Amino acid sequence: MLLPYITFFFLMLRTFRSLDTVNVHQNISDGETIVSGNGKFELGFFSPGSSKNRYLGIWFMNTSSQTLAWVANRETPLIDNSGVVKFDNQGKLLLVNSNGKVIWSSNSSASSTNTNLVAQLLDTGNLVVKKENKTSDEDFIWQSFDYPGDTYLPGMKLGKNFITGRETYLTSWRSADDPSSGEYTLRFSMVNDKYQQLYIIKSSTIETRIGPYNGISFSGRPQSTPVPAILTYVIDMVVNQNEMYFTTVLIGKDPTFMSRTIVTSNGKLEVSHLIPQNREWMSVSTVPVDYCDNYGVCGPYGSCNIAISPYCGCLKGFEQKTSNETSLENNTSVCRRSIALDCGPEEGFHKYSSMKLPDTENAVYSRNMSLRDCELACKNNCSCTAYANPNITTGGVGCLLWYGELIDVRVYPINGQDLYVRLAASELLELHSSINRKKRVVMVVTLSISVVLVLLGLILALHIRRKWKKSSRSSKQMGSAEVPLIGLSKISRATNDFSVDNKLGEGGFGPVYKGVLDGGQEIAVKRLSKSSGQGLDEFKNEVICIAKLQHRNLVKLLGYCIQGDEKMLIYEYMSNKSLDSFLFADESRKSILDWSQRFQIIQGIARGLLYLHQDSRLKVVHRDLKAGNILLDHFMRPKISDFGLARMFKEDENEANTKRVVGTLGYIPPEYAVNGLYSVKSDIFSFGVLVLEIVGGKKNRGFVHEDHDDNLLGHAWRLYKENKSLDLIDECIRASYSPSEVLRSIHVALLCVQQRVEDRPDTPTVVAMLGSEGPLPCPKKPAFFIHESENNSSSIPLLSSSVNEITFSQVDCR
Repeated sequence: MLLPYITFFFLMLRTFRSLDTVNVHQNISDGETIVSGNGKFELGFFSPGSSKNRYLGIWFMNTSSQTLAWVANRETPLIDNSGVVKFDNQGKLLLVNSNGKVIWSSNSSASSTNTNLVAQLLDTGNLVVKKENKTSDEDFIWQSFDYPGDTYLPGMKLGKNFITGRETYLTSWRSADDPSSGEYTLRFSMVNDKYQQLYIIKSSTIETRIGPYNGISFSGRPQSTPVPAILTYVIDMVVNQNEMYFTTVLIGKDPTFMSRTIVTSNGKLEVSHLIPQNREWMSVSTVPVDYCDNYGVCGPYGSCNIAISPYCGCLKGFEQKTSNETSLENNTSVCRRSIALDCGPEEGFHKYSSMKLPDTENAVYSRNMSLRDCELACKNNCSCTAYANPNITTGGVGCLLWYGELIDVRVYPINGQDLYVRLAASELLELHSSINRKKRVVMVVTLSISVVLVLLGLILALHIRRKWKKSSRSSKQMGSAEVPLIGLSKISRATNDFSVDNKLGEGGFGPVYKGVLDGGQEIAVKRLSKSSGQGLDEFKNEVICIAKLQHRNLVKLLGYCIQGDEKMLIYEYMSNKSLDSFLFADESRKSILDWSQRFQIIQGIARGLLYLHQDSRLKVVHRDLKAGNILLDHFMRPKISDFGLARMFKEDENEANTKRVVGTLGYIPPEYAVNGLYSVKSDIFSFGVLVLEIVGGKKNRGFVHEDHDDNLLGHAWRLYKENKSLDLIDECIRASYSPSEVLRSIHVALLCVQQRVEDRPDTPTVVAMLGSEGPLPCPKKPAFFIHESENNSSSIPLLSSSVNEITFSQVDCR
């Protein structure tokens, strides 16, 4: 009777026995494992989800839940715990069941004696069969990296060996309980004369295209959360006559960092990093994200733009086919040329910026051709429909020529590139002469009117002259602004005559347009509207003020234009628009901002304020700090913008008084709203409101809660007093947040929004508190407006009769 208990005790001992390597004389039974040398990976037997089947696999160690990286017998599971892994006399690694039947084989063999073979789980998560004491990849007889499942690990190669014919790609699981091959695969473009890109394929149908490769990464994909600063991702692309593959290498000093890329059972490609604090996986990039990620959704020569409705449209020079020529399905656009090509010498190319380049299956790549030579090569071949330089690292060298239809094009400002599309001569003339044509029409109309209304013309001329003199005086006044005066014609050309397609948004100042200068620099043009509540004073104030400010967290003013009735400011272009557009405008964009990025944005805004308040040549109070005035660049770095309401202080000045209160409701401190007093502490109050909005993902003004009538500040104060501050966080960052950073951010924000000016910390203290881990002072009740039924004497009226003129701007995001 003791034998079963002795056997059970022996099995329990084996369960806790871990092996670094296994040689030909050893077996691995269910309950035993191999652990990589760095302790990141473990090989053994497991049952996925609710399944009772057993599989041999590799998983990440020290995660909150078991996360598989590779499965050996994904198509042939074991039905019990009798599995054993062993070597055969040919050097193959075998998985056999209780009957000795081979369930899975490594399909490897050694040419000589196999007595010194070992199986080893490397620190990369790669299981290898090799000769003992051999370390080179070339010495591996077999490796699991050559047979991936649904997971890509750094160091793995995806591609094809043209000599052996072996293709390496990812295949999704069928379900969370079944690791057998699902419907979706991630495959590299497999033709060795085609340019590199990735496809997510369902069965044999392309669902999503990622790429093409731009020399650094695969373009046409969403902006991902940056990896820690001490780490660097490097994509190594290899294309030659023998093989074609890409691999990623993680370069850094953090040995605990772990990353994985998987193809999910529902067809998404997800990149995740492991958060060391809670051992949870944080998704940093997912494809597809939106409607425009669906492959070829707008048809040939169609362009998809998620920022407009409808999403699909035709490229310039193309038009939708009529309904009797083709049927439109799934709201896609079916486009054809407006004017047929005739291969004449006057044909040319129209440039599109910020585009996801078309599918390269219809393209040919030349590595050593300049962009000018690329244009000539396309123009000299009547079948060539477009060209581009896909590689952004080669300084304009590299040519991609498309032949036939252009498929899967979209507007993609984050990782977009320039595309040159062939058009008929008349189409080019129509596009390039639109400005001249308008001028000719104006001239004809003006001459016709002048014949009949000479007097009116003279009066108009005198009026224009007076306006011109006034503009000239304004230009001279701003001549010391240290930024160039840019001509109206140059800006008009850059914005395609202020085309509605280039419009980014509109605020209290007026519309904002995207433009591209002749040298290729992208710009944002803020055009003063004639109906704007802000006038010439605010315009001059912004030019003079921001021209003297240079900091990585302030938007850069590149120039200005003042000509006739036109007044414009030219800024560096921010591809990710405003923080407002991520937090409040679109729920689907919220999840793009994980906690790590939000905390970096909070710290960046604080550093920008520190520069304005203390480190710049002038002490500047912004007076309109809000989410809509925080712009985000390509790397999601925050930049404070819109200095039209800013005021400059002398070194010995600390506060000022005004009868004209300006700003945005929800961000204005009480002393400013009631008495017109503003100082650097006014910006500190606005910063505190902004921090709470970033953490909670809700606006202060208009905040609604089912249990009370407080705004966001009041709600945050209630939670703080109840020791429930973490309940404030935005739902979409609950999987990625750091509790200590969130609590510190909320605490600092509550210190900033205290009612009394003298209680609020100064800017250097705010920056220091956000960057340290030391104790913080206890905040007092914030300056929020209590519901009338509470009849609390500490409540603050919104306005006071001491202010003669009140102006609040509610500027839309741009």
